[in-house]
Amino acid sequence: MSYPEKNENNIQIITIKGDVDLENSDGLRDQVSAALDINTAVALDMSEVSYIDSSGIAALIENRQKADEAGKEFKLFKPSESVISVLKMAKLDTFFVIEN
Repeated sequence: MSYPEKNENNIQIITIKGDVDLENSDGLRDQVSAALDINTAVALDMSEVSYIDSSGIAALIENRQKADEAGKEFKLFKPSESVISVLKMAKLDTFFVIEN
């Protein structure tokens, strides 16, 4: 599965919808990683994510670390309540830059 992308103000925005689970987390990881390769800032619009599991969280963590190592910006934009609750449960709500 590929997620729609657009560039606004030099930030590559990837809009994630539906479930982020074992079935599609590898695709998300690869798509975000590729976006980080060619952009200085990547934001994930997660306002329409209905569910995220540990594999989805792992994909986010790996790409946040990749961005940090490359000196690039990586943030989560408008995460849904389900995403926020999982991030809080995993104590990752301060690990990510979250913009509402």
